[in-house]
Amino acid sequence: MSDVLSQNEIDALLQALSTGEVDVEEIKEEKQEKKVKPYDFKSPKKLAKDQLRTLQIIHDNFSRTLNTFLSGYLRSYVQAEVSSVEELSYYEFSNSIANPAVLSIINFHPLTGQIIIDLSPSIAFTLIDRILGGSGKNFEESRTFTEIETTLIKKFMRQIVNLMIDPWENVIELEPSLDKIETNSQFAQIVSPNETVALVTLNLKIGDVEGLMNICIPHIVIEPILAKLSTKFWFSSISKTVTETDKKNLKGRVEKSKIDIRAQLGSTYITVKDFLELQTGDVIVLDNSAHGELEILVGNKRKHFGVPGTAKNKLAVKVTKIDKEGDELDE
Repeated sequence: MSDVLSQNEIDALLQALSTGEVDVEEIKEEKQEKKVKPYDFKSPKKLAKDQLRTLQIIHDNFSRTLNTFLSGYLRSYVQAEVSSVEELSYYEFSNSIANPAVLSIINFHPLTGQIIIDLSPSIAFTLIDRILGGSGKNFEESRTFTEIETTLIKKFMRQIVNLMIDPWENVIELEPSLDKIETNSQFAQIVSPNETVALVTLNLKIGDVEGLMNICIPHIVIEPILAKLSTKFWFSSISKTVTETDKKNLKGRVEKSKIDIRAQLGSTYITVKDFLELQTGDVIVLDNSAHGELEILVGNKRKHFGVPGTAKNKLAVKVTKIDKEGDELDE
């Protein structure tokens, strides 16, 4: 930092300039510095800052969706937010994975290749505890996951993977699916160690337990859509008016949505004593007659009535009447 001149020195300098003793050009110092940026050829940068910024926007939306889903699924206070989005080699990512690990290998269809979602063991154990009805306390011990715990994580991750569809819809219509769960990073080599990846780190907080969710996206996977990973394309693709194409796409997505429909033969109530004393051959009488119409439930709401039968050697139900009661509540 340059020295601060006193008032006497300033007056003397102005006097010298006015009398011509000092030339202004002589006191000008031009700093000519070479603009050199370091570049590591061992780790080439393949993703522009604009593309990393778009990935952050996508996963900001994903974290908000994750917040809503986890809060209802776990019935607990959940906070998820994007901590960082950076570019590094797959070798650096795999070296940072904890042991034991929870590595979800995700097929990123229609893109060729796979991505990895790495979940902190502390968060994984908390999820399992909450799913099984526990308080979600923090586990200090470090151990491998049992088969039952791995199965629960698989079921949970399948639902998490589906949450990635909407945040990516401005770029590509994804159809992701869970391939497998690995607990050892050595068996999760989806690309070569020197391959460039984008690492999205999310901070997760479930109750009092904090941990990380790392989403590893190899450059080779998103290379076909790199042109769309720019903020200019992102905001230009946001339509203010709903077009016929938008309506058609929305209709297509709704028609492909899966809903749970079941036919209920009947129901009844028995005491715990009767339940404990049930034997082979006992008969439980339902509240519906043998020739009565069955209730057809969509989710947990009664929507139709029908009669049982067979179709192509399979059990079937023929819809005989539509239940219009309560329709106004669905509008």
